[in-house]
Amino acid sequence: MEEDQSPGLGLAGETPGLKHGNGVGSSPEDPGSAGDGISSLEKPLLKRSNTLTSSHLAMVGAKVSHIESLDYEIIENDLFKHDWRSRSNVEVLQYIFLKWSLAFLVGLLTGVIASLINLAIENISGLKMLHMVQLVREKRYWAGFFYFSGINFVLTFIAAVLCVVFAPTAAGPGIPEIKAYLNGVDTPNMFGAPQLIVKIIGSICAVSSGLDLGKEGPLVHIGACLANLLSQGGSGRFRLRWRWLRYFNNDRDRRDLITCGASSGVCAAFRSPVGGVLFALEEVATWWRSALLWRTFFSTATVVVVLRGFIEVCRGGRCGLFGEGGLIIFDVSDVTVRYRLGDLLLVTLVGVIGGVLGALYNHVLHMVLRLYNLINDKGRMAKLALALVVCVFTSAGLYVLPFAVPCTPCDPAFGAACPATGRSGNFKQFNCPAGQYNDLATLLHATNVDATRNIFSTGTPGEFRLDSLLIFFVIYCVLGLFTFGIAVPSGLFLPIILMGAAYGRIVALVLQSAVAARIDHGLYAVLGAAALMSGSMRMTVSLCVIFLELTNNLTLLPMTMFVLLIAKTVGDAFNPSIYEIILDLKGLPFLEPKPEPWMKDLTVGELAAAKPRTINLQVVEKVSNVLEVLRSTGHNGFPVVDRPRPGLSELHGLVLRSHLVAVLRKRWFLAEKRRTEEWEARERFSSVELADKNCKIDDIELTPEELEMYIDLHPFTNTTPYTVVETMSVAKAVVLFRSVALRHMLIMPKYQGPEISPIVGILTRQDLRAQNILGAFPHLANKSKTH
Repeated sequence: MEEDQSPGLGLAGETPGLKHGNGVGSSPEDPGSAGDGISSLEKPLLKRSNTLTSSHLAMVGAKVSHIESLDYEIIENDLFKHDWRSRSNVEVLQYIFLKWSLAFLVGLLTGVIASLINLAIENISGLKMLHMVQLVREKRYWAGFFYFSGINFVLTFIAAVLCVVFAPTAAGPGIPEIKAYLNGVDTPNMFGAPQLIVKIIGSICAVSSGLDLGKEGPLVHIGACLANLLSQGGSGRFRLRWRWLRYFNNDRDRRDLITCGASSGVCAAFRSPVGGVLFALEEVATWWRSALLWRTFFSTATVVVVLRGFIEVCRGGRCGLFGEGGLIIFDVSDVTVRYRLGDLLLVTLVGVIGGVLGALYNHVLHMVLRLYNLINDKGRMAKLALALVVCVFTSAGLYVLPFAVPCTPCDPAFGAACPATGRSGNFKQFNCPAGQYNDLATLLHATNVDATRNIFSTGTPGEFRLDSLLIFFVIYCVLGLFTFGIAVPSGLFLPIILMGAAYGRIVALVLQSAVAARIDHGLYAVLGAAALMSGSMRMTVSLCVIFLELTNNLTLLPMTMFVLLIAKTVGDAFNPSIYEIILDLKGLPFLEPKPEPWMKDLTVGELAAAKPRTINLQVVEKVSNVLEVLRSTGHNGFPVVDRPRPGLSELHGLVLRSHLVAVLRKRWFLAEKRRTEEWEARERFSSVELADKNCKIDDIELTPEELEMYIDLHPFTNTTPYTVVETMSVAKAVVLFRSVALRHMLIMPKYQGPEISPIVGILTRQDLRAQNILGAFPHLANKSKTH
């Protein structure tokens, strides 16, 4: 038997099997060791808690996470089989109807909330910018600075206090935790009502405060929270107990609905229904099938309809100061793209630069997050102070830097559009005299969406000066690195898009002066944004479709595909994607899709031999034995062995810890050692009761007479667990474990016989993680470095 939170294998520098306490398995509270030969920057981080940390890191000093896995596997025991056989056609139709209804509600609510968030951010940011610019034009510079900084300070304070006090796990984007959940890792306190509320309010305040972050990541988390709450009928005391919702009281259906929620969040952020589906398929989902494809597409289609409805309603300024607000990101559909052989060389250059910059950004951000962990570990006040210091630094930079660049005379071809003195526009006058504009203020003193429209604008090769673009690129890189990781809801998409667009325009300016060619700077801004995102996040297909749907220009597709492939290839040569780095820093036991090459040289039998001996239960087991096993271990699955005749043992299946606890709580005991009839268990238990994951046994008190009684485990045993032969390679086992989304994998002996145990061992995801295997088999470390 094995606990998902147990280290299982020996740690680096230890003899496998020594640190096992009671002789059954390592205690979940045992902090373990990171090994003496590992530098502080290479040690995995971990917090020994049943909740996730509020920062992007966990605490240093432990090898594996206490966080458990999810039961995505169908538990085919007698009670489950009877439940499915007894369902009428009406109940089956109810189940199907409910799945599609919940997918529709997820899309509907995500679209409505995303639209309201967009409009709130646009109006708050717009009003703040208008009053600040008015003070600057009146030459009241100090008043403008304190007004601008004060509003940003208050908004950041609200967002940080909400995250620090009420929902620490609402900080950050939430996408790494969603990836881990869909991979099979139970990420507690991530998808509840407090996280949803704090994420909505915190995103509005954080983005409106001018911090270098976006709302795209939080929208994905919001969609996942909505999906989880809808599938469970709510949270806490206000949870609905509808009979229909019992169908979703399992990890499998909840996983599918959260996948729909994540897709809807991406769609709401970029108005990209197909891109949202592909994002879930490529980036966050581990398990995928055609039925899920249709439901996610249905959810994203609903989001698009809602967004389109808000756009129509808001036309003509009926939604506040900014009319359509952030509902339309950017449109470069008027760009005419002609391809020549020489263009491929220029596009290749953009892709290579994007891959290098993306990998460098990931590396520096990795270091910054480790530094922030040391600060955030000092308590709530430290987290709040860090967020406010970053806010003050950001406000000072955004306000002062436009004064450092000269004003640019307006081109007569721009007409009345230059300079722009209103709420939006490409040519912000700011501190310039009539007939001139400040190109850096056009980018810095605008909402994120307005800045994106401005920097993606086409047909404006002379709008932005080279020095202004360099300043904008540098300040956004610095602010992006030091903003991501503070205790506010934050997303990486839009900051990286703006940085990439800036470097794309820089490349266009340099190339135009070097080769004297006619280059559309808006086109290179799009390609630069795509390249930097691919270089950092390592997405290709979904990112290509998202940019295609955003730009509304099909002729951009070949060049976008080309630059994405180059940027991802270059980035992969240096380090993993940013989300994989965060997963590793948080200590989440995420299984990568590709096993390490050296895993082919190790068998699962050898892996099981490095672990403590597996403890099996009999089909009819004594109550005292069951209680002792539960109290002495933290394992969540136990092999059940049957002995049909003396000298012969066979594997009957696997029983879950939660099912054993349910039997003990109901005191379903037998006075004599015997097998029960099918109807006996069905009279006392239902599939709904067994879906409860209450595994606490501290409050279970049994009399001495009850301890001497027996439990028949066969009605509760999953008789079809996934088993592999002991000669299977670990590489193949990792692929199977991840593909089928397992929690336990049983290892069978190659040869069967009367004196041979029917079970060699049992593996969990912790056992199959590369760092834990290398701890038990140090000689493989050299092969790992070679590969």
